[in-house]
Amino acid sequence: MRTVFIQKLTHMLKLTLDHPVGRPLNILFLGAHSDDIEIGCGGTVLKLIDMYPDLQITWIVFGAREKRAFEAATSAESFLSGVKDKKVIIKDFKDGFFPYIGGEIKEWFEQLKKELSPDLIFTHHRHDLHQDHRLICELTWNTFRNHFILEYEIPKYDGDLGVPNIFFHLGESICQKKIHFLMEHFKTQSDRHWFTEETFSSLMRLRGIESKSPDQYAEAFYGRKVSI
Repeated sequence: MRTVFIQKLTHMLKLTLDHPVGRPLNILFLGAHSDDIEIGCGGTVLKLIDMYPDLQITWIVFGAREKRAFEAATSAESFLSGVKDKKVIIKDFKDGFFPYIGGEIKEWFEQLKKELSPDLIFTHHRHDLHQDHRLICELTWNTFRNHFILEYEIPKYDGDLGVPNIFFHLGESICQKKIHFLMEHFKTQSDRHWFTEETFSSLMRLRGIESKSPDQYAEAFYGRKVSI
């Protein structure tokens, strides 16, 4: 479990990451599908890159094929352009079928555990109503039981947004950059009624209101186990 230190602000205590001494901060991003990581925590990715110039990032998309795989690769390249030490992995597990092929995905997670011990992990929210998202979250916790894990949210038709408890405050320029990359790289999603600039901007604005972000915007996460 990563240790989180408290820094006193004027109105609220702020948690800051305990940066490892003598090595880069190692972060693992997990997404079931192409665009999940970017929607759920794309702004946070960009902010962390600004905060920690020596990041070590592993970025994994489990279900992306053909055009969606190309979109996943080009988007990751844009979001991680400022990171020297990065590894992007795109798997082709069948969209919508993760619970039925869970054994194969579980084996892949077990192999991942042998190769990687990240300081911080971003994964899907436990109560996300998309079955693929929930499985990735479950396997994240099964595999990395003693790690600092933050669960991100994705707006959708199901209406499964909850009450998050950890917020990353974002400036407007980072929000605009995130939205620009989403609209630029994921053309296959342009016909979906929810895949709009307004959707992504509105959610970040709402989370900014809830956390009283000084720059008005934020991305929100669920931190089920946090050591202080």
